[in-house]
Amino acid sequence: MKNSVWVVLTAGVAIVGFLFGYNLSSQTGVEPGFFERPEAGGYGAGPGAGQASEGVNSEMEEYYKKLAE
Repeated sequence: MKNSVWVVLTAGVAIVGFLFGYNLSSQTGVEPGFFERPEAGGYGAGPGAGQASEGVNSEMEEYYKKLAE
C-alpha cells in the first residue's frame, strides 16, 4: 500500500481508539481527584487498614497555604 493510506489508516485507528477509551472511562463513575485521596486503595492501605490517614491535618493545611502564597 501507499504511505498515505497507512497514515490515514493509522490516524483513523488512533482517533477511534481514543474515542472508545474516552467513552469507556466516562462510564466508570470515577470522579477527578479520586486517586489523590489518602484513603484510596492506590496507596497500599486497604479499607479500614488504619495505615492511611483521612483528609489533611492542620499542619499540612498550613504547609499548603504557605505554598500557595
